[in-house]
Amino acid sequence: METNTVAEPTKVESGDHRPARGSGRGRRSRPEPEPTFDEQSGKELVEKVVFINRSSKVVKGGRRFNFSALIVVGDRHGRVGVGLGKAGEVADAIRKGGEMARSEMVGVSLKDATIPHEVFSHYCGARVLLRPASPGTGVIAGKTVRAVLESAGVKDVLTKSLGSKNAANVVKATLQALLSLRLREEIYSGRGLEIKKVQAPKAPEEVSPSPSLPPSPPPATA
Repeated sequence: METNTVAEPTKVESGDHRPARGSGRGRRSRPEPEPTFDEQSGKELVEKVVFINRSSKVVKGGRRFNFSALIVVGDRHGRVGVGLGKAGEVADAIRKGGEMARSEMVGVSLKDATIPHEVFSHYCGARVLLRPASPGTGVIAGKTVRAVLESAGVKDVLTKSLGSKNAANVVKATLQALLSLRLREEIYSGRGLEIKKVQAPKAPEEVSPSPSLPPSPPPATA
C-alpha cells in the first residue's frame, strides 16, 4: 500500500527584520529651541515673530522667492530689541532677525508693571499712543504693539495705533515711544533737583467740648 507524503515548505529566514508598516508613523516632533539668556542682565530672553513677508523675483528659470522676518526679543524686565532678517528660507530669516534683535537690545524705563506717563510717538506713517493703566487692566493693544510691550515687561497699559498698519513702522513707533519714557527720578536728577518726600497730613485732634456756662441774669430795671 503506497502512502503519499507531501514535503512541507521550508521557511527562509532573512537577515533584515523590517518593522510593521503601521509602527513608527506620525508627525515628527520638532526639537524645542534652547533658551537664550541676555549677556548683561543674565535673564532668559523671549523671542516673538511679528510678521513674515514673502517677495518674489522673476528670473529666466521661473520665480525666485525671498523671505523677511520681523522679530522682537526681550527679557520682560525692561530690555527689548527689534530685528529684521532676510534670507531665502523662512527659518534662516527668523534666525537672522533674532540675532539682530539680540544685538540691538536697549533698556526702557518702566514703573512697576506699567509705564510712568502717557506718551505719543510716530514713525513714518505709523502713530502710537500709550497710556498707563491701573493694576489688573492687562495689555490692551493689537498684535504688533502687544509683542513689543510684553517683551519689554509691560503688563498694564492702554494703547491705540493710529495711521499706517505697516508692521515694521508700528513696531519702530512703539519702541520709540518706550525709549522716550522717563521716570521722575531721572527728570529731577537732570535738572539738579532733589525729590522732597511729602508727609501725609495728620488727622485733626479731637477738641474737647467747653463746659456750659450758667445763663447770665437779666439786667435790673429801675
